[in-house]
Amino acid sequence: MKTKLTLLLFLFAAISGWAQENTSAKKWTLEECVDYAIENNISVKQNELNVQDSEINKKDAVGNFIPNLNVNGTHSWNSGLTTDVTTGVLRNQTTQTTSGGLSSSVVIFDGLQNINKLRRADMAILANRYQVDKIKDDISLNVISAYLSVLFNKEAVKVAESQLVISREQLNRTNKLVEAGTAPKGDLLDIQATLANDEQNLIVTENNVKISLIDLALLLQLENVADFDVADEEIAGLPTVDLSSYSIDEIYTKALEIRNEIKVAQTNIDIAEQDIKIAKGSIYPSLSGFFSWNSRYSNFERVVGSEIDPDNPYMVIGQVETTGDNVIRQNFRPIVGDPDGFFDQFNDNKGYSFGLSLRIPIFNGFRVSNNIKRARINVERQKNQLVQQELNLEKTINSVYADALGSLKIYEAAQKSVIAQEESFRYAQEKYNVGVLNSFDYSQIKNRLIKAQSDFLRAKYDYIFKIKLLQFYYGVNVAI
Repeated sequence: MKTKLTLLLFLFAAISGWAQENTSAKKWTLEECVDYAIENNISVKQNELNVQDSEINKKDAVGNFIPNLNVNGTHSWNSGLTTDVTTGVLRNQTTQTTSGGLSSSVVIFDGLQNINKLRRADMAILANRYQVDKIKDDISLNVISAYLSVLFNKEAVKVAESQLVISREQLNRTNKLVEAGTAPKGDLLDIQATLANDEQNLIVTENNVKISLIDLALLLQLENVADFDVADEEIAGLPTVDLSSYSIDEIYTKALEIRNEIKVAQTNIDIAEQDIKIAKGSIYPSLSGFFSWNSRYSNFERVVGSEIDPDNPYMVIGQVETTGDNVIRQNFRPIVGDPDGFFDQFNDNKGYSFGLSLRIPIFNGFRVSNNIKRARINVERQKNQLVQQELNLEKTINSVYADALGSLKIYEAAQKSVIAQEESFRYAQEKYNVGVLNSFDYSQIKNRLIKAQSDFLRAKYDYIFKIKLLQFYYGVNVAI
């Protein structure tokens, strides 16, 4: 019995450990977040469908060079007064007719429209791929920003926890001094108020972590937001970037070569210019070749011979002009039999035709000329769009560069401030412990330290993101 109980406890412990291990939340790295966001983002999926659609359009363009082939067939019932195909006589009857054939045609020359359509299809695929890459770049930046926000809030929690530890230690020390009569009770109340404020600050920072995690999880479009967490990735120092080695013109020139929005705009110009060539192709004559084959089957009776009509063996065909005598001949009637077989008739009745078809456009209600004008207008529109994209890029790079310089100065100032405030706080602790500094002044100095630490963290992560953004436009890997 004791052995069974021990075995059950062992199994229970193993199952509990397995369950705990498998229900623990996965901690996502930045790379995993970026990859997941790109793979599951709706905008990326939509634009990837555009790529697939443009690839199908290319197949259409390729198909224009291939001869078409079509098969047709008809089976009909005819009832009433119809012509007997065997005798040529109208009579009331019900017949069935089957006909079939195949036809093919191929474009020989169409003003190079098919060639230009194929080239345009290739350009459209390229433009859609550039658009997908642009969306992926934007998603990566958004994820990096949200991820850094989580790391910032987590570091803020650590700062709040360390300040709470200091306040609790100070509360214990002050409580002992008050009990010993060497410190007024007011100091104890001030420290208690400071401790309550630190506890509140910790709650706020922990809540900020949760909010930033929710924002990141929603950006990744995760279903289980509650269990989402990121890995506590350490940022090994600040990016070692010498901003003086970067020039705005150099960054702008590089960005013009690599930025996908510029590539999209440039490719759209090429597409618009190709549309002009396609529209102009309608001015020229078009030449195509054709071939068709057809045959038929009918259940009409067929003529198999003839015989003298016993009811009317002779028939008058005229009169002799001089004598007025009737001219007669024997009156034959057809002998009909069953229709030939289906395949025999199709073989006997087959026929085919082939030739060339030439179409020369002369007047078409100004449609061709208007299409050419529209295509030219679209070229100018796309060129303006490229200029606008270049201006936006130049403005963004100037702004990013200025932000990077500014964030560096803010970071350096915040760093000096936090060093000074830490030294001031250490000195204040010493004075407070010996009773030289009152609790109110001590709390004020401590609050200034907390603010300096918070400002330093904010400046640090802001500087990291601005540098990553600058490197992003310069074509450098932006991973942390």
